[in-house]
Amino acid sequence: DLGFQHVGFTPVGPAAHYEAFQRWVENGLHGTMRYMERGMDIRQDPRRRMPEAKTAMVLAMEYDHLRPPRPDGLYGRVAAYAWGRDYHNLIGKRLKKLRKRLDEAGIASWGGVDTAPILERSWATAAGLGVNGKNGVQFLPAHGSYMFLSVLFLSWTLPEAPLPVLRDHCGACTRCLTGCPTDAFVSPRELDSTRCIAYWTIENRGVIPEDLRPRMKDWFFGCDDCQTVCPHNVNAPETAEEDFYPRNAWVDLVELLESDGEALMTRFLGTPLRRPGAEALKRNACVALGNLGDTDAIPVLRHAADSSSALVADHARWALGKLGA
Repeated sequence: DLGFQHVGFTPVGPAAHYEAFQRWVENGLHGTMRYMERGMDIRQDPRRRMPEAKTAMVLAMEYDHLRPPRPDGLYGRVAAYAWGRDYHNLIGKRLKKLRKRLDEAGIASWGGVDTAPILERSWATAAGLGVNGKNGVQFLPAHGSYMFLSVLFLSWTLPEAPLPVLRDHCGACTRCLTGCPTDAFVSPRELDSTRCIAYWTIENRGVIPEDLRPRMKDWFFGCDDCQTVCPHNVNAPETAEEDFYPRNAWVDLVELLESDGEALMTRFLGTPLRRPGAEALKRNACVALGNLGDTDAIPVLRHAADSSSALVADHARWALGKLGA
């Protein structure tokens, strides 16, 4: 009724994958994402945030859609999750409605999407809602990995029932690991964020390491390579949620570089594309233009090289060098 395609339940206790997450943070594989360090005690056991929690309700909303053909011109690719409306806003409102209904039924709840200190993939696995792939992304057999997860912890007690935990569905397959253009995987299910295209184009606002720039290809915002090569995504169902349709699957890089920062933030209002900020978006555009190898980008890159932003200018000069200009 609220647009979630999948739901699973599991009793609340300490999160099964907390120790792996803790090691990941302690090893610095989260890069500059300091928010990952907050709420560690709650990530380990949600009852420290909600003592009366008895059951975890895990919900999934599918967002897959065929990528539109590349337009003519100098365009950069956007990861599929960011093609439409910001899922935090859409799912957050749906969860608010669900929590109101639960409250009316006398069931207290707490939770959210991935902004809350919750190990959502750990709870999804425990609730039988898919398995964690070797790329660290949760997938549901026959439905793939293009789905947003959210978790609500409930004061309601789960009736006794066998838990439908799924077996591993990856087997000997390593397509996601070998398909990563920047070799970001330390081992199966262990990602080094500081080598991930999504990290550099979305989460980190600084200088992108020069050795990674050529490997980023035409990815302007995020990266789907480890998902597109996954066999489980071959027949993933298309989303029926119009807000996730591909409005921003491709971004005109020249137009973006020529826009002022305020116009960019207005243009991407209500979408995930606002997250890095205008300066980092222009930085990303310079790298993608350099990798496209089209000399038509030289004029706009030369203008960007004279930018008042040292960050944008640095990446524009790199792109010009890549184009032999």
